[in-house]
Amino acid sequence: MKENRTLTIEQILDDTNLDLACQKVIRAKGANGVDKMSTMDLNNYLNENREEIKTSIRNRKYKPQPVRRVEIPKDDGSMRLLGIPTVIDRMIQQAIVQVLSPIYEEQFSEFSFGFRPKRNAHMAIDYALECMNQGKDWVVDIDLEKFFDKVNHDKLMQIVSETIKDGDVISLIRQFLVSGIQIDDEFKESVIGTPQGGNLSPLLGNIILDKLDKELESRGLSFVRYADDCLIFVGSEKAADRVRNNVKRFIEEELKLKVNVTKSQVARPEQIKFLGFGFSKGNDYLYKARPHKISIAKFKAKVKRLTSRRWSVNMTVRLAKLRYLFRGWFNYFKNDKMKTFDKAIDRNTRFRLRMCIWKQWKTNKARQKALIKLGISKSKAWEWANTRKGYARVASSFIMTRTVTNATLEKRGFLTMENLYLQAFIY
Repeated sequence: MKENRTLTIEQILDDTNLDLACQKVIRAKGANGVDKMSTMDLNNYLNENREEIKTSIRNRKYKPQPVRRVEIPKDDGSMRLLGIPTVIDRMIQQAIVQVLSPIYEEQFSEFSFGFRPKRNAHMAIDYALECMNQGKDWVVDIDLEKFFDKVNHDKLMQIVSETIKDGDVISLIRQFLVSGIQIDDEFKESVIGTPQGGNLSPLLGNIILDKLDKELESRGLSFVRYADDCLIFVGSEKAADRVRNNVKRFIEEELKLKVNVTKSQVARPEQIKFLGFGFSKGNDYLYKARPHKISIAKFKAKVKRLTSRRWSVNMTVRLAKLRYLFRGWFNYFKNDKMKTFDKAIDRNTRFRLRMCIWKQWKTNKARQKALIKLGISKSKAWEWANTRKGYARVASSFIMTRTVTNATLEKRGFLTMENLYLQAFIY
């Protein structure tokens, strides 16, 4: 712990550290803050203003600009509030993270998996399954109400000060907490919370919630936490009810946070949604992780949007976006028991793509010409080009399945879920 007490602001302001932070912000890209400066301008700005920035931070004169408020819709219809810092502030925050993170990594719980080096959601799921399959199949699902927006500044800084003793570092972190929020042309003070969207917020979130981790460990409880998502595993419903009440009291009284009582629950694994996954027992009576039905519904809705014939975009762009979506979904939810699901998604997507293609041909003349080019006789091409059948009936008819074949779609760039499955589990 000696290293922690001797940490100084100069480690954050070290040129090598600042340069690395600058490059990470540039690589991450991201939206502009309130000053409209883009990541492309950041490197030149740092080179021209490096000493001025460092001096202002040393003298405690550096004032972060307000974060720009952005609202993102959530599954339940509410809005997730993001705060986008300027690229300069993101660079300074990243410089802080690079110095503080190694220190806190030595302290953080092994059962915390979110926003930490060499840890990820899949590791959290694996450990959750391990707990369930040890017979701890009553789950306390703790939901923190608007966690990042409700963090108590004084409590957070008290916890940070237990490890970080340099007053300049403490002052700089607090400056980011109170930098304020810009909503259109209106400025709003930030007296509570650490806005999602900044580089520093995930680390600060882990710092305050590590107190929860340590409390659970001291009670000998099995748990898994990913950022503000936390599951606790016990062997009976009675024990789960007791744990829920005790943990709620600790969170609200000791950490000054709010537990969402309507979303927090005591449940069996089959009733839980965690990091997009649901849980069910397989033929071997062991719990397995599967994409949750809500995650599946969201995925299908995205496929539907990307294959909507009302979206006027060329097929190359459409297929590129589908490839990105399919790869992302498959890589996250990779599962060797989902071949049937993958085939069904492919089948429905091909059907919808054929509707898009039929619409893109637009006129009867263009449709006839396209069908002839694809090998249909002139008489049959004329007949189908002038059909009064709707898009769905045409797309599922032989005239489209024989011309716009599965192979044709793949040649044009359609990446199937089945091919991803075969590459992952067969070849």
